[in-house]
Amino acid sequence: MSQKYLKFHEVNFGYESACEPLFKGVSLQLSNGWTGIVGANGSGKTTFLKLATGMLMPDSGKISTPSRAVYCRQRTDDPPEQYAALIESQSKAASIIRGRFGLAPEWLERWATLSHGERKRAQIGAALWLDPDVLALDEPTNHVDAEARRILISTLETFQGIGLLVSHDRELIDRLCSRCIFIDPPHLTMRPGGYSKGAETAAAERAAVLRRHALKKEAYAKLLHEAGRRRALTAQKKSKLSKKGILKHDHDAKAKIDGARLSGKDAVGGRLLKQLEGRLSRLKEELGEFPIKKQSRLGIWLQGSISKRDILLNLPTQKIRLGEDGELTCPMLVLRSTDRVALTGPNGSGKSTLLRRLIPDLNAPPEHITYVPQEIGANECRKLLCEVQRLPRERLGHLMIIVSRLGSRPDRLLESAEPSPGETRKLLLALGMTREPHIVIMDEPTNHMDLPSIECLEEALADCPCGLLLVSHDRLFLDKLTGTEWRISKEPGLDKSYSLHIA
Repeated sequence: MSQKYLKFHEVNFGYESACEPLFKGVSLQLSNGWTGIVGANGSGKTTFLKLATGMLMPDSGKISTPSRAVYCRQRTDDPPEQYAALIESQSKAASIIRGRFGLAPEWLERWATLSHGERKRAQIGAALWLDPDVLALDEPTNHVDAEARRILISTLETFQGIGLLVSHDRELIDRLCSRCIFIDPPHLTMRPGGYSKGAETAAAERAAVLRRHALKKEAYAKLLHEAGRRRALTAQKKSKLSKKGILKHDHDAKAKIDGARLSGKDAVGGRLLKQLEGRLSRLKEELGEFPIKKQSRLGIWLQGSISKRDILLNLPTQKIRLGEDGELTCPMLVLRSTDRVALTGPNGSGKSTLLRRLIPDLNAPPEHITYVPQEIGANECRKLLCEVQRLPRERLGHLMIIVSRLGSRPDRLLESAEPSPGETRKLLLALGMTREPHIVIMDEPTNHMDLPSIECLEEALADCPCGLLLVSHDRLFLDKLTGTEWRISKEPGLDKSYSLHIA
């Protein structure tokens, strides 16, 4: 593939519902290779991808994008437009992609029953089949199991065009990306290397700025002290040169004062003070111009409560239908009030189906059950935001504190027409936590969330006293939070039959 470029020149962009622009004066140039797009939920990562691929137009400035640009969105609500053509194509490239991602012809007809991991594989496979010059991937590893992730990474490593990658998967960004764009509205900063190197550089830059600021502040304090001392001396000298209070016939004292005035000693002190005050004013301006942005305080306490009922769930041995011809065999499942359980298994094995099956049987009042599903549709996101905006002031304030401690800006969130998927998860969790749950159930909790938010969530759930049931492909996340595993695996020799084992 020949060398092509993606160029932003003095780009400004903002949403009508927002008070401030999202991007201001953005200029950059990207060539072949992967670029990581890093920032907090709601900071504009998805908006940047849409601008880069021509799905959004800037308010001012210019964006030059190669003709073949594809955006692969976060959500998997709808099948990709190109899926049918990919399945029907007889080309070698189509055959390789179908085999590599395990894509089946019937997926289009039964899209609603596919797991989100299967949908994501279809979505990315269709995008790669188009062989674009610019490929923008928005959270490509959301929902996918370990094997699908391995296949995806090895495939993306061979991509020859301009790749833009938004992901909470730090390992993925470090492995693929030679540079990262860090978004902190309204500005963007490009740094070399993956996320880890870029974050280290950003931390070093901030530390250097803070050191320079501290030195300037110290110099200002010393100068302020010296100015005060000199003002006192000047006032003292002026007092001595005043004839007020001298006796009418004390000609010697008056002559001394006249001599001092003629010598100009009093004027010297005034000039020195004026010079000092000029330096003080300039130093104050420099301190005001220092590029130090206040960092939000992160970290939350999730106020769950331990149920007085010792047993929250007692499901008998049963078989659960998965789609038209799949089946999941479950042993007796018991969940106590303080149990912390990880539910694991490959894509399509029935994890989300099992959650939906067991929630109605939980031995807890509905208002004390916090459930965050794997995906929330766009319409549900908008409804959720409307519900939050109508909350009483006190409860809304409590909710927004939790959201801000998870790394999102409440003001920008409340101004948005539709919250991002990551912000939606934070809202659902915050709503649930204001009710002091007896159990928290989260289906792929780290999907869509930015890295600082994941760390905050991890710490908060570790300290939360109530029961936990977590579905995730993030092994490190599960190892830190759970003590029991419900592991789903495929039945040997049976195509769509799975069984659950307790470890």
